[in-house]
Amino acid sequence: GAMLARALLALVLSGAVVSGSVELYPAALGVLVASKAYGVVRSAVVPRLLPPGFSLVKANSRVTLGGLLATAVAAPMGAGLQAVGPRWPLFGAFVIFVSGMFLSFSLPRKVDSSKGESKALLAADEEHLHLHARAEAASDTSRKRRLGLRTVGPAVTHALAANASLRCLSGFLIFFLAFLLREHPLAGQSAAVSLGIVGVSAGAGNALGTAVGAWLKSRAPELIIVTVVGVVLGVAITSAVFFGAVGVACLGACAGFAQALSKLSLDALLQRDVPEQVRTSAFARSETLLQMAWVVGGGIGIALPLIGTLGLSVAAGIVAVGWLSTVRGLLTSSRRTGPRPRVL
Repeated sequence: GAMLARALLALVLSGAVVSGSVELYPAALGVLVASKAYGVVRSAVVPRLLPPGFSLVKANSRVTLGGLLATAVAAPMGAGLQAVGPRWPLFGAFVIFVSGMFLSFSLPRKVDSSKGESKALLAADEEHLHLHARAEAASDTSRKRRLGLRTVGPAVTHALAANASLRCLSGFLIFFLAFLLREHPLAGQSAAVSLGIVGVSAGAGNALGTAVGAWLKSRAPELIIVTVVGVVLGVAITSAVFFGAVGVACLGACAGFAQALSKLSLDALLQRDVPEQVRTSAFARSETLLQMAWVVGGGIGIALPLIGTLGLSVAAGIVAVGWLSTVRGLLTSSRRTGPRPRVL
């Protein structure tokens, strides 16, 4: 569905970019929404297709690396099509999305089957659930136990909050820097080159973070999250104080690296702490929350005045909230040695 929607919207955009009609912006927004929906669905599908003995961290790192390699291949092709005409890159996108739609039909039937699965509750335990039937659950021991087994545990909730701050930062930087660098390019550079520097830095950081995550596998995920978010916070503060090309590029690279590595660490915690029967739901719901955090960050970036120091100060504040609110919980969780599987 997400592939088909993006294919059709690519056709709409191919006409709008030439005529400059009003359909351009709604169609672009539709592509963005469909892309986010695809990300949520992919997060739910991967656990269902996982081969025996294959970790989620390894699977998701390979999916991410595959996406980065595809982007590296598609970018020069898109540039070549752009030289032919402004509509041709969108025609190319249409072909790619239609191909993806047909390839999705070859997936096993179990991708659409939720047999034996339950819905996850993104709470540390049953005491943190905000339900109308909370009092009833407290008196009903068996129901309370069932609710508790559907929760994801404190390590996952803290890791999810830390990841949400990084995803919020990502959305913020994309929109804020896009507008800022268009009006105020980096010293000695054009707007296009300035955006290219930030984009390449973020992409390189993301690729490196994915590679490091695949190498580290499931080692000390809580400590990894605490460390990378703390590093991003330090870089964001430094970039805000000494605003310039180097600082912006470093922040983009660090944000990309941290987002990739902390997401793989979150995947490791989900596989370690969440029962298999609710794992697919936990992945889908956690990805939905992260996508919403990205949207919130983008909204903040659009609303701010185009002042570099102010923007990066807000970016540092976003990361600080996520890090300070989760560092203690993650460090406490990391001291508990060994996996803590729970069985429904």
